[in-house]
Amino acid sequence: MMNFLELPDTISIFPLSGAVVLPRAQLPLHIFEPRYLAMVDDALKTSERLIGMIQTFEAPDGKNALHQIGCAGRIKSFSETDDGRYMITLNGISRFRVVNEIDGFTPYRRCKVVWDGFDRDKGGPEHDREFDKDGFLKILSRYFEDKELKTDWENLTEADDELLINSLSMLCPFSNEDKQALLEAPSLSTRRETLVTLMEFACRGGHTDERPQ
Repeated sequence: MMNFLELPDTISIFPLSGAVVLPRAQLPLHIFEPRYLAMVDDALKTSERLIGMIQTFEAPDGKNALHQIGCAGRIKSFSETDDGRYMITLNGISRFRVVNEIDGFTPYRRCKVVWDGFDRDKGGPEHDREFDKDGFLKILSRYFEDKELKTDWENLTEADDELLINSLSMLCPFSNEDKQALLEAPSLSTRRETLVTLMEFACRGGHTDERPQ
């Protein structure tokens, strides 16, 4: 169990566009690059087992820059393949804000971070009191049909509101910018509203350059 009063102010960073983890959600990852294998090895040696997931974007100078906000996950489980790759599962702990990147001798990136402003992440499951599940599932069904996606509808209908909304925010094939907006949503209800807007927009044939604001 994590002691949220002792979250470290420096964490290792796994910069991966198109992939986000959210608090109390789980993200499976396939680790094969040597620098990130080293990152997992080092994380497993600590009591926190934390890895900071964060998306990147192309800066004006052409460099691979980090978004300001990411989310840390704790390595919940891992297995090693015969050829030395890792299959890990991260359990989302809390979002963070990057203060600055730290120069060092590790092959992977590390950042000084702050956890302030994300108190909701550190409590129990969040609920969306205005969640109309039946209406939401109808929109979701149209979106999945439009995108030719398949899912286990029985599990979806039985999932609680936080698990359903956060899992879809992580797994649906939205653009990197849209996934970042879902990650940064201040509450579960605003994340659900953003998710519905994105699905409806996609069903209307929206394009990236016409993304809803």
